[in-house]
Amino acid sequence: MTAQKRGHAGHGHHHHHHDNVYLTSKNKNDAGVRITRIGLLVNLAMAIGKFLGGYIFHSQALIADAYHALTDMVSDFMTLGTVAWSLKPPSERFPNGYGKVESLGALGVSSLLLCGGVFMGLNAGQVLLSQFYPEAFETLQHAGLLVHAHSHSHSHDSEVVGPNINAAWLAAGSIVVKEWLYRATIKIAKERKSSVLASNAMHHRIDSLTSVVALATIAGAHVFTNASWLDPVGGLVISLMVIQAGWGNTKTALLELADTTVDDEIKDSVRRAASKALAQSPVPGHVEIRDIQGMKSGQNYLVEIEVAVPGSWSVQQFRQLEETLRERVGSKVRGVRRLKVRAVPQELQGISFTEEFIPGDVSPRSSPEPEEDENHSHQHNSNSHESHKRR
Repeated sequence: MTAQKRGHAGHGHHHHHHDNVYLTSKNKNDAGVRITRIGLLVNLAMAIGKFLGGYIFHSQALIADAYHALTDMVSDFMTLGTVAWSLKPPSERFPNGYGKVESLGALGVSSLLLCGGVFMGLNAGQVLLSQFYPEAFETLQHAGLLVHAHSHSHSHDSEVVGPNINAAWLAAGSIVVKEWLYRATIKIAKERKSSVLASNAMHHRIDSLTSVVALATIAGAHVFTNASWLDPVGGLVISLMVIQAGWGNTKTALLELADTTVDDEIKDSVRRAASKALAQSPVPGHVEIRDIQGMKSGQNYLVEIEVAVPGSWSVQQFRQLEETLRERVGSKVRGVRRLKVRAVPQELQGISFTEEFIPGDVSPRSSPEPEEDENHSHQHNSNSHESHKRR
């Protein structure tokens, strides 16, 4: 624990991301590395097993569950891959750092999840349509308005065939394994205080819940007579769960890319850390924190603080205050990657960050001075040249 605190105090914003190297770390004895790799291998094996099982045993619910497991695995890989980019220091081309690369990766994964959920739902809906309204299904299929559903064997026979009972064993096995993975991962996450491992653990728990839905619908189709429709209903329910998760993540990624402000919770944490820094450091005169704003860039927070300082302060005094605030907030608020401090005189009231934006009615076209200056400069150069020639 002491090592964790020491690393955090030295450069707090790096500590949060260190956990993301679990996949690429060469330290195979590390518990976090081991459980992350086990989780990814299990996800891959289960996704393949469920896809094959769903196809062979004619289970819509199992195919939907397999797709969900696969997108989770792609999400983990993408997260682990983009975090390495987000940690790169700012460059001339990317002055705000590379955090948005992670946001773009999140948008890609969530879009995949969203589209996959929609297609799974359409597929399950087709199977239900073929069972309850076969004439309408045939009409739409002949009109070319339906994609070819996997469970075509269900609709072409006079007798509707439900999922094979062996599909239930796959779903039950998935629940047991995923619940074990959740408990093992969350235990290490709590010990390490790792948000990334905690997120991975929640993925395992959600997979376990979707497998419960699959098991219930597959088993129900066998327990109750004429209930083969339960399996595609299970597929539809899981697809709706996937769509909900996909839309939520897509919306978050889009808002991040549009540079929306950080949560109030982050602003409050920054305000508390900055206030403590002012209380504990010997600052001459009264300094007031007036406003805080920021934006999220991947897992990084780029924050700005506006402070009111005495008008008599020198640049050196403000510089010392800036360094104090940056060190304190950086070590206390997890994820803060950049901190800009803006000073305003205490005497002035009603100033906000919006004054930094140039009003729309101020533009080079409405101000002809640059052209005059340019002509004047050109004329001056011509006169100098003529004078030189006369000599």
